[in-house]
Amino acid sequence: MKKRNFILGSALFAGLALSSCSDSAVPSTAKLANEMDSVSYALGLNIGADLSKNMENFPGGSVNKDAMIVGLVQALKGDSANYKMNPNDIQEFLQTYFQRASEEERMKAQLKNEEFLSENKKKDGVVVTESGLQYKVITQGTGAKPKAEDVVRVHYTGKLTDGTVFDSSVQRGEPAEFPVNQVIPGWTEALQLMPIGSKWELTIPAKLGYGERPAGPIPANSILQFEVELLDIVKK
Repeated sequence: MKKRNFILGSALFAGLALSSCSDSAVPSTAKLANEMDSVSYALGLNIGADLSKNMENFPGGSVNKDAMIVGLVQALKGDSANYKMNPNDIQEFLQTYFQRASEEERMKAQLKNEEFLSENKKKDGVVVTESGLQYKVITQGTGAKPKAEDVVRVHYTGKLTDGTVFDSSVQRGEPAEFPVNQVIPGWTEALQLMPIGSKWELTIPAKLGYGERPAGPIPANSILQFEVELLDIVKK
């Protein structure tokens, strides 16, 4: 997603600059003499800020902004004599780069996750299921266990492995209700093992969470950790 935003933002920035410059020179200052001047300047700041944000986590390493600016200025001026790359090869070059960088990042994340899960399962009281779900019983309830088609009422707090809280019904002060079979696989499995009244700590591998896709504040390939309290099965 970030690489697409970066390429799109770059193309849009170049297009706006080309359409707003009356000659081949790139201005170093902006004179805001009228409303359209101000709108144009605001667009530039907005796009530049978006590009800068996207480059913070650019796949494969930090972007050389000086090299990027040189390429942008040469394109704006039509200075093809000084191009260091054939424009016809750029799209394929970038696509190949992003595919390789994304795969490298995925492999690094997978190795890091495997190390974390390996250490976590050694902790006292941690149980590992056949799927790879890890849980620890804080309080074991004595009520019925939900079935896949049931709707449950729970309190929970979800964290990333660095301790960042990404969601919490506890902080909102209101329990959540949802069907057992309409949540991430790690939750669906755990809830069917928990008697009503239980409070468990769950450590959910990425494959049982959101996998390789990001979800809001949750990055791709994230291990999720939850403290879940099963309050009740909601009567139909």
